Amino acid sequence: MSTDYSGGQDPANTVMVSTMNDLPGFRIERVLGECFGLTVRARNIGSSFGSAMKSIKGGELKGQTKMLVDSRMEAMTRLTEEATRRGGNAVLAMRFETSPGELGTEICAYGTACVATPDNPA
Repeated sequence: MSTDYSGGQDPANTVMVSTMNDLPGFRIERVLGECFGLTVRARNIGSSFGSAMKSIKGGELKGQTKMLVDSRMEAMTRLTEEATRRGGNAVLAMRFETSPGELGTEICAYGTACVATPDNPA
């Protein structure tokens, strides 16, 4: 997983992911349906205590931020793997949903798996 606080898709991934409803320069040949990638993460008690202490004086909770970045990346990887399993090479209208749960934080990446081809193949 990443060692920084940024995000985004792994450049080695061959599935195009867009938050838009289309892919400029590409034609959608087939829609394969909604797909998602899901992960649930929990902080250990030491990290949770440290975050609680940090929240008293204010400031970024870097451990929490890193956990959320890593979780989103894992959910994205699972999303693109599911699109590939269905025969797709793109995911459109991708979104994240994050919800706190009793045991941890649930992160879901979801979108529409499809097959896209370039408008003007070389």
